[in-house]
Amino acid sequence: MKFVLIGAGQRGMIYAKYALEMGHEIAAVAETDEVKRQIAGDLFGIPAERRFLNGKDLLALPKLGDAAIIATMDRDHYREAIPAMEKGYHLLLEKPISPDPEETLAIEECAVRTGRHVTVCHVLRYSPFFRALKKAVTDGKIGRVITIQHNENIGNFHIAHSFVRGNWRRSDLASPLVMQKSCHDMDLMVWLTGSKCESISSFGDLTYFKAENAPENAAERCAECPLKDSCRFSAYRCYLPIAGDWPATVLTEDQSEEGLREAIRTGPYGRCVYHCDNNVCDHQVSILRFTNGVTATFNLSGFTNRMTRTIKIMGENGEIRASEADNVIEITHFASNWKEEAETEIIRPEESTSGHSGGDSGIVEDFLSMLEGKLSESSTDIHESVESHMMACAAEEARLTGNVISIEDFRRKHERKPQA
Repeated sequence: MKFVLIGAGQRGMIYAKYALEMGHEIAAVAETDEVKRQIAGDLFGIPAERRFLNGKDLLALPKLGDAAIIATMDRDHYREAIPAMEKGYHLLLEKPISPDPEETLAIEECAVRTGRHVTVCHVLRYSPFFRALKKAVTDGKIGRVITIQHNENIGNFHIAHSFVRGNWRRSDLASPLVMQKSCHDMDLMVWLTGSKCESISSFGDLTYFKAENAPENAAERCAECPLKDSCRFSAYRCYLPIAGDWPATVLTEDQSEEGLREAIRTGPYGRCVYHCDNNVCDHQVSILRFTNGVTATFNLSGFTNRMTRTIKIMGENGEIRASEADNVIEITHFASNWKEEAETEIIRPEESTSGHSGGDSGIVEDFLSMLEGKLSESSTDIHESVESHMMACAAEEARLTGNVISIEDFRRKHERKPQA
C-alpha cells in the first residue's frame, strides 16, 4: 500500500515511520521546511520529483498513493483534506480535524460524499491504558457511571514549550488550547460515557504567561537575560540537559550543544515566556452533561509538575481512579459502612514503547486494517471524532460568552446549508 505524507513534522514522521515498518511505501512527501523535507525524502527513499514544497503542489498531480497522512498545522487541514479526498485518497488526519466548526463538518460531509475512509488521530483510544479503562467501565465493574472528574495535567514545561513559545501559542494561528490539547480528552469522555454531550459550560484564561508577571530585569530573549541561569523557564535549562529528546528535538535537527545554543539564540524557543505573543489559555475548566445523564468536570491546566492524565469515574457500585503516567487503574467497590474495608482491584495495563502509551502504533495498525478490508471502520472514524470537536469548539464559545452551550444547537448553527 502506498502513502503520501503531507507535513513531515514530528507527528507526521511518527505515523509514516510506523507505516514503513509495517511494510508499506511512502511514495511522496510535501513539507514547507527544506531540511525536514530532505530528511523525510532520504529516509523513505522518495525520488526528488516527488518531494513537494506543500500539499497543494502534491495534490495537483494525479493520485500517487492509496492514502494520505495529513499532519500539517491545524488551520491547513481543511484546504488539504478536501482536495485529497476528492483526488481519491483515504486519510489519516492529525487532530484537530479543523479548529473551525464549519470546516470540521464540511470535511465530514466530503468524506460521506466521496466515500473515503478518514481516521482522526485520537491516538489515546488505542493505548492499552485507556482500553483497559474502557473495558473496566463496559464490564460494569462499578455499575452505571454517574459522574466523571477528568484532568489533563499539561505540565509547566510543556505549556511553556508548546503553548507559549511554540506553534500552538495563538488561537488565530492554530487552535484554542481546549481544541488543540484537549479534543483528545473530549473524545475520551464521549467514549467512556458511551454517550453524546448535551451541553457544556467553561471558564478559563491566560493568567500567568504574560508581561506583568515577568521577573524584574527579565530580557525578551534568554540569551540576553541576566536570569538565564536561575529562571525555571530559561531555554538553556529547559533544552540543553535533554538534547536528543523531546522537546529539545523540536528546536533544531542539530542536537549538539552548539546547535541548540544557536537555536536558542535565534529561534522562537529562546524567547522569554513572559514576553511572547501567546494568547491561548494556560488553564481552563469545563462542566459537561451527556444525553444519558452522566455529568463530568474537565480540568485543563499548565500548572502541574507532571505531564499526564488522571481520571476518577464514579458509578453506582464503586469508583475508578486512574493515572496514565503511573499506568495504574484502581477500582474500589463500595463498602456498607466506614469501618468495613472496601474491596479494591488494581489493574496495570501492558506497557508499550510506542508514543502515547502505544496509541501511535495502534492507530496506524487500525487504519491499515480498515484499508485492507479487515475492519469496517476505525475506532476514531471521522463521524465519531466530530463529536469531540463540536464539544471543544462549544467549550471555547462558552468560555468567551459565559453561556451554557447546547451541543445540538451549536452543531446546527455551523452546518452548511445545501446549495439551492
